[in-house]
Amino acid sequence: MNDFSPIEANIAQVHQAYAEQKLTAVELVTWYLGRIQTYDKAGPMLQAIVTVNHAALAEAATLDEHYRATGTFKGPLHGIPVLVKDQAETANIRTTFGTKAFEHYIPAKDATIIAKLKAAGAIILAKTSMCDFAAGWFSFSSMTDHTKNPYDPAREAGGSSAGTCAGLAANLGLVGIGEDTGGSIRLPASFNNLFGLRVTTGLISRTGLSPLVHFQDTPGPVARTVRDVAKLLDVMVGYDPADAYTTAALLTKDAGLYEHKLEAFAPDRIRIGVLSSGFGSAAECADVNAVVHTAIHKLKDIGLTVVDAVEIPDLAALLAETSLYTHQSKADLDRFLRNRNGEACDSFMDVYHQQLFHPMNDLFHDIANGPDVPESANDYFRRRVAQDTLRRTILHTMGQHDVQMLVFPDVQILPPLRSDLMAGKWGTLTFPTNTVIASQARLPAISVPAGFTEADIPVGMELLGMPYAELSLLQVAYQYEQSVRPRQAPALHMESV
Repeated sequence: MNDFSPIEANIAQVHQAYAEQKLTAVELVTWYLGRIQTYDKAGPMLQAIVTVNHAALAEAATLDEHYRATGTFKGPLHGIPVLVKDQAETANIRTTFGTKAFEHYIPAKDATIIAKLKAAGAIILAKTSMCDFAAGWFSFSSMTDHTKNPYDPAREAGGSSAGTCAGLAANLGLVGIGEDTGGSIRLPASFNNLFGLRVTTGLISRTGLSPLVHFQDTPGPVARTVRDVAKLLDVMVGYDPADAYTTAALLTKDAGLYEHKLEAFAPDRIRIGVLSSGFGSAAECADVNAVVHTAIHKLKDIGLTVVDAVEIPDLAALLAETSLYTHQSKADLDRFLRNRNGEACDSFMDVYHQQLFHPMNDLFHDIANGPDVPESANDYFRRRVAQDTLRRTILHTMGQHDVQMLVFPDVQILPPLRSDLMAGKWGTLTFPTNTVIASQARLPAISVPAGFTEADIPVGMELLGMPYAELSLLQVAYQYEQSVRPRQAPALHMESV
């Protein structure tokens, strides 16, 4: 690599280096593989990587040859090493879904989004850690035990897209793919000083990903820059005949144009409401509140109108009423597992009875005690209707205040110490995350780095938008990023491989 450092590099910089012959895809993949060996498998042992793609160098060599022969890139992600949450099936690369039950599972076919990434020229560098079947806010996994936060290894990396986010923060890959059911992209993005986007449910195919709550599930992009998030989104969005929910992708006018329109920003047209109840009142929320309030003032500095003290009526009660993990997840996982022929476990209860999950994944017990048939629960349909009520109430509140977005902390507290989690201080259903607001209303939201505490712990803030508002969310996040430059690498990055 001639005068090129991959540390904190973005897609545009890598492509420029390719074009100027300062870098090859083989060199870049080799560097990342060394980085994974040094920081994930040794040294601090972040435990973000489950499986490295052993064909990555060969794929990189093929892309280099293509560029030498044609002088053109294969696609918008040509030669870009991607970290993929181990929830997405990857042909010829082990896919575990975070659980020992699939320790030896090698899919024959790519998930739809993986096929899209490859067609755009991406290199699947590695599969990343996640809690068993993505059922939780933390990184505890029967495959990888836990994933450390690069900013403070004693703290949680966050879940369930733990490895993707910790890996990107530690520069173990260039960009990443996560999945978000209740906040599993945005929560770890906030803990790792990254940009992570949850899209309107259905914009991105879920075919080939393990489910949790199928009407909330969505993959999504994670990156160190907003432009890279937008570039990934342009590749991932689209209708998939195998996923009926993706008819949503036919309803947006912005598909394929997210990066192109990123700078077409009119701040006088955007009003953002501050969701007061998103800020916790306990003493342990003070650091998060201070960092996010400071970031909100910076939103004003870029010309946005900020409306204080917006409240969603009965929000806490609506969030409790619209939580359907214990009702829906067993049936969704059963349906998925039955189609994974040849694997030892073909139902959730097989996994549960064989204890092929991390003992700290407490949501597994709630799911096991839930109904086999969701509709058989007396309150199931009431809760499903309540999700529409939540969505309508949020949008009605935004209309009353004439705001196009809401802003609040992703999580009301700092990334928890693993010792506190082990002591049982929080469980999955009691953890104070605000990410469930967008998820349970099936609305788009982006996690944006808000800043750091005095102890250099990252804090994220969430921007929640109306249906199909991904472009506006990205535009606001981009302008904020250009003004504030909130991305800071952990001290780990200052060391060389």
